[in-house]
Amino acid sequence: MIGAPLQIDPSSVASGVNNVWVLTVTFLIFFMHAGFAMLEAGQVRSKNVANQLTKNMLTWSVGVLVYFLVGAGVSSVVGGAADPFAYVSGGSDSWIGWLFGAVFAMTAATIVSGAIAGRAKLRAYVTYTVLLSAVVYPVVVGFTWAGGFLTEIGPGFQDFAGGVVVHGMGGIAGLTAAWILGPRMDRYNDDGSVNVIPGHSVTFAVLGTLILCFGWYGFNVGTAASVFLVENGELVLGAFGDTVGRVALTTTLGMAAGAIGASTVSLVKTKKVDTLYVANGMLAGLVSITSNTNAITWTGALVVGLLAGGQLPIVFEFVERKLKIDDVCAVFPVHGSAGVLGALAFPFFAVPGYEVSFVTQAIGVGIIALWTVSATGLIFGVLKLLGQARVSTEHEREGLDIAEHGVDTYPEFGRPDVSEGSAVRTDGAGGLRADGTGDLPNAGGIKMVTAVVRPDRLSDVKTALAQVGAPSLTVTNVSGRGSQPAKTGQWRGEEYTVDLHQKVKVECVVADVPADEVVEAIREAADTGEPGDGKIFVIPVEDACQVRTGVRGTEAV
Repeated sequence: MIGAPLQIDPSSVASGVNNVWVLTVTFLIFFMHAGFAMLEAGQVRSKNVANQLTKNMLTWSVGVLVYFLVGAGVSSVVGGAADPFAYVSGGSDSWIGWLFGAVFAMTAATIVSGAIAGRAKLRAYVTYTVLLSAVVYPVVVGFTWAGGFLTEIGPGFQDFAGGVVVHGMGGIAGLTAAWILGPRMDRYNDDGSVNVIPGHSVTFAVLGTLILCFGWYGFNVGTAASVFLVENGELVLGAFGDTVGRVALTTTLGMAAGAIGASTVSLVKTKKVDTLYVANGMLAGLVSITSNTNAITWTGALVVGLLAGGQLPIVFEFVERKLKIDDVCAVFPVHGSAGVLGALAFPFFAVPGYEVSFVTQAIGVGIIALWTVSATGLIFGVLKLLGQARVSTEHEREGLDIAEHGVDTYPEFGRPDVSEGSAVRTDGAGGLRADGTGDLPNAGGIKMVTAVVRPDRLSDVKTALAQVGAPSLTVTNVSGRGSQPAKTGQWRGEEYTVDLHQKVKVECVVADVPADEVVEAIREAADTGEPGDGKIFVIPVEDACQVRTGVRGTEAV
């Protein structure tokens, strides 16, 4: 007997497929935190990298808990929901919807960390993250996506995926926090002129940019969240029937145009295409298209993206030189002004028949900006009054990695890279034998061999010294100049002179190991044949004393 056909409820199919889609893009948006971490880590100095990475991890870990317990409910309260915390016990669909909202909230939060990098106390940043997740961002969502009063003005404030609600809000908050904290030490001279402080890795910054660009498809395309709808008992395509194609296209065009716009302005201003401006321009183009991507023409996407990329160098220079605000990762021109531009440009490039008002958009932007500046200013202002906003001068000079976390992101010097069987003097028990216990070829005295070499040659130098039997050495990070010519560097479109080059200083005190052998070993290991390989100095040492035993002279070496 043939069984009856299996009856499938169209509503169940639509719900299941839509939930899979929402979860997939949610995970994609979560991965953007890796992009933010790399982008920000690349734009700070090496002594602050671990601090920046830690802030990004804590943004998610602390913020998402607060958003679950408080923030999502607050947004619903502001939006006028009758049961604002229904999602807590609402079941699978409610939890998925909450998580989709949470990844947007955490994106807004993590933007702020890039603006205040290098001088904010970790406790200050975490405190702000808690309050942003609980109140600052949820209120903005309540005004808009949760059905608040901005949706009732004219045709309603339009922001499809968070160009202003998420990115504009985050950029404005970052600018406000950076203004209250003040600039990093040595950022400005007494006369107000600017000192360029380059970040430590353009590679990290570009990698982070490309990860963010990848995740942005989840941000924009993912917001077109309904794959299927049920009409008259039948499955039909929802947003995938029309909206999703336009979103994918305009997102891509805006991103590309943003990079071109920033590149062009950079070329006009400095005669060079600045790598970091290209990266930031891609993101500015994406931010500008995020609020309007569902209903903007493809030509409008190109124009808005170009304008967003083009304004980036101009706005950054204005913030830096006129406002004297030290926005380390350029979060305001990338997220703030670009987001505002996209929202205000929307009415001029909307597809025919789509109702959007410039006046309504301007009112929405103004109210969101006013709330964000007021709330952020209050929080950081109180923290500053309590002396909890900024690290001490000593800690800022030392670097936040050590001061705030007790770690060194780049431990420069490890064990000598000595292969087995190399000619290393031993004490017979497998350990390195101390100097000063055999014949004394250095005229019976002690000599110090000091070498200043390229950092990348250090491993070879250590190996060479071990092979000639010189086990004791001291290594120091230094910078200086000699015959190596000065170079001109560029960081986000601004030139600076590099006349002090990074080197390492290797000091080796010897007694029964001939100083000439040490010099030759270092010279061969450090030689690249190019100017700037360094120099070696040999200096007589009058005496030596071993701290533990008090032994003096050659035996102390």
